[in-house]
Amino acid sequence: MGASGPRRGPGPPDGGWGWAVLGACFVITGFAYGFPKAVSVFFRALMRDFGAGYSDTAWVSSIMLAMLYGTGPVSSILVTRFGCRPVMLVGGLLASAGMILASFATRLLELYLTAGVLTGLGLALNFQPSLIMLGLYFERRRPLANGLAAAGSPVFLSALSPLGQQLLEHFGWRGGFLLLGGLLLNCCACGAVMRPPPGPGPRPRRDSAGDAPGEAEAHRAGPRVREAPSGGRTRRRLLDVTVCADRAFAVYAVTKFLMALGLFVPAILLVNYAKDAGVPDSEAAFLLSIVGFVDIVARPACGALAGLARLRPHVAYLFSLALMANGLTDLSSARARSYGALVAFCIAFGLSYGMVGALQFEVLMAAVGAPRFPSALGLVLLLEAVAVLIGPPSAGRLVDALKNYEIIFYLAGSEVALAGIFMAVATYCCLRRPRDGPPSPGTEGGAGDEEEAEAEVDSDLPPAGTKEPGGLEAVEVPSPGTGPLQPEVKTEPGLDS
Repeated sequence: MGASGPRRGPGPPDGGWGWAVLGACFVITGFAYGFPKAVSVFFRALMRDFGAGYSDTAWVSSIMLAMLYGTGPVSSILVTRFGCRPVMLVGGLLASAGMILASFATRLLELYLTAGVLTGLGLALNFQPSLIMLGLYFERRRPLANGLAAAGSPVFLSALSPLGQQLLEHFGWRGGFLLLGGLLLNCCACGAVMRPPPGPGPRPRRDSAGDAPGEAEAHRAGPRVREAPSGGRTRRRLLDVTVCADRAFAVYAVTKFLMALGLFVPAILLVNYAKDAGVPDSEAAFLLSIVGFVDIVARPACGALAGLARLRPHVAYLFSLALMANGLTDLSSARARSYGALVAFCIAFGLSYGMVGALQFEVLMAAVGAPRFPSALGLVLLLEAVAVLIGPPSAGRLVDALKNYEIIFYLAGSEVALAGIFMAVATYCCLRRPRDGPPSPGTEGGAGDEEEAEAEVDSDLPPAGTKEPGGLEAVEVPSPGTGPLQPEVKTEPGLDS
């Protein structure tokens, strides 16, 4: 892609090479979300070898997730500067190198820096560019594409957790980390697939009030490039922080922060919770696979459901419903101790977790629009990183102090349910639109493509008081029944005959 960053053509192709891009997004999403959870299989061996508590060991997954989310703005800037493909290739190498180096660690601090920081950064440099590229290829089928790509998380989680258990039994945690590092090199192959969609042709210049130099390029490249005050040079906006003033973005950001405090806690603690309840190690690891199997079905199904014409304008309420269902599942299963009860919890958790995963980025795309999505995604992931650094480590410390998992499930469920309630109430009270004038994608809380097009058309009209060729003068008069001023052409005296 070179240094020009991602560009969109006249319209997303909604197919073609986009299906190959979707397949790569499927793999990247699987590694990004499944890998930090699958690493928890090695925690007991790490606790034994390093003589550490569970909270200290859980920092490996927490740092990995924090890097995945916290480096969002950095990833946005790099994608804008260098493009998706180079960033993803470098990210794949970093993710692999982190796990390989972690296999030689002799202290927990070294694990934090290698498996946590380095691998987490590599996954981040793959995850966000893949979502950006997916948005460039799909518009009409975008909810379904997001659901199919999000299904990579449960597929890889259901495979990586038993694989990690087998690697631990046959090669120990060091050999397991080394082999997983080689597996992460597949991210480089996925990055090579990310070919940008065809760009639009050259914009024709107007003869009278023609575009200033660089203006056509600014129109093609979107909000990343804007005209300098001199009118002769352009500069690239690497990170659009003005999206923070968007009410829809603010509501979504608060929701994601509350959600991240508790959403990942049950999945991270599930295997060790089952082992402490007397479940054999192999069956305890299989619980995450159950979550993954249900999640595999839930994500594409929910994505297809959200793409229906009647439901797509209300996708924010569907997202809040999924959050509330996930929180209530945690609350109702806090005292589950038998294997059958844990299986029932995994089924319900996988269903609601899949709905959340399928809808979360579709809601953001619909709220801020495709041009501002890269910057909005980076800022949201940064905020989510703070919550990830608070949630799982705090849960681990409570487990060490109380020796009881029940309160952990109560806290996690309350936080996720509160996020769903806030999303529904804030959307209804602050973002609800009148019945006449349904929203178009990308216009919620901010200017959309239609408004930008109208502004461009308005800029082509001559200002009031200027004369057109032939003695025509443009003035502004109110349009009947509307209110906004529109131009009207009148003739000067003596020129109408």
